Amino acid sequence: MKIVISFLLAILTCNSAWSGSNDLDKLLLDVKQRQILERKINRSREAKFLTEKQNQQQLLQAANAELHKQKKLSAQLKTQLESNEELLAKFAAQLKSRSGELGELFGVARQAAGDLKADLLHSMVSAQYPGRGEALDSLIESKALPTIDRLENLWLTLQHEMTESGKVVRFKQQIQSASGNRQEAEIIRIGAFNAIANGGYLRYSPETKVLTSLARQPEDRYLDLIDDFSHADSSPAPLGIDPTRGVMLSMLIQTPNTQERIQQGGVVGYIILMLGALGFIYAILRLFILANISKKMQQQMDSETASADNPLGRVLYATEQSSIEDTATLELILDEAITREVPKLEKGISMIKLFAAVAPLLGLLGTVTGMIATFQSISLFGTGDPKLMADGISQALVTTMLGLCVAIPLLFLHNLLSSRSKELVQILDEQSAGIMSRRAGK
Repeated sequence: MKIVISFLLAILTCNSAWSGSNDLDKLLLDVKQRQILERKINRSREAKFLTEKQNQQQLLQAANAELHKQKKLSAQLKTQLESNEELLAKFAAQLKSRSGELGELFGVARQAAGDLKADLLHSMVSAQYPGRGEALDSLIESKALPTIDRLENLWLTLQHEMTESGKVVRFKQQIQSASGNRQEAEIIRIGAFNAIANGGYLRYSPETKVLTSLARQPEDRYLDLIDDFSHADSSPAPLGIDPTRGVMLSMLIQTPNTQERIQQGGVVGYIILMLGALGFIYAILRLFILANISKKMQQQMDSETASADNPLGRVLYATEQSSIEDTATLELILDEAITREVPKLEKGISMIKLFAAVAPLLGLLGTVTGMIATFQSISLFGTGDPKLMADGISQALVTTMLGLCVAIPLLFLHNLLSSRSKELVQILDEQSAGIMSRRAGK
């Protein structure tokens, strides 16, 4: 291609020479010089190509030699690997035969380490000594035979947990309130069972690794024991502890109190309590009135002058005002006077009896409405989740309980009022009979 280009350049040069009226010899000379130059360039290129060809041949031979060397080395390594595998299998069989029952023993050790770590994760002791379970990870996760140091660490950790479970320790640490705020407090840890601070029980949270105050504390009788225990000296002091490490305490604080029980009764429950309160107050008031009347009647029996502030005095006053000597007529006057006093003495007894009879009926009404709500929940959501039926069942049972709790005391109060009023009426009858006998004797 370059020769053709050179030839064309020569022609163009000739044309230019012809146009400039130059000599043809000069053109011929230029063409020859260019041919000589092209030949030199081609020779140098051919020499370069031959040199590179020789170099490529040498590189190919070197690569083939290296490949042969690597194949030989690979064969040697493969042979050595097979030999090492056979030797390793031989050593593994020898190790298994020599270890014998130690393999099962180490398996038990790893299982014990796993169980201990799970216990430490939820232990109250971990609040005072955090990070104890991390030292057991190397023993749990290792597939090799455990070392003496790891086995001793397992033994020491287990012994430490056992020792701390029998101690009552005071220490200062930050606790987290139910609202999420943290504060420094003096904590009393009772073994691995419970921890108390600021007059309340604490629970250990494995997620935050911090002791947290319970959102709801148990009853006051248990909290009073905490105050006495916190200020006690070395002498023994009573305290409520949870041997299940929090299970019973969580169930105890979930138990509804009296106010929550009443709220479960709903509207019917409040009506029952309102009727019970009215009946109880009215019964107590009537008992107080009857006691006052009984006192005045006792004073009247000791007095010779009739007083109008008590039923007996008014009866005596009615006989004193009458000058009739006829016994039959006098008996009628006494009966009339006693008849006027008896309703005052028996006032409210029927009302108390009505309240005592209505309370269980209202409880039965609450039972029916609660069961209706329960069956509605079953028809809508099925029986898969018992919590959906709990409200209706609670209302049914609580209203029945409230009705009985109101009716039983009211029945006793009704009986007491009835007996007190009958005693007073009997006194009037006895005194009237005495009056009649005295008049008859005269």
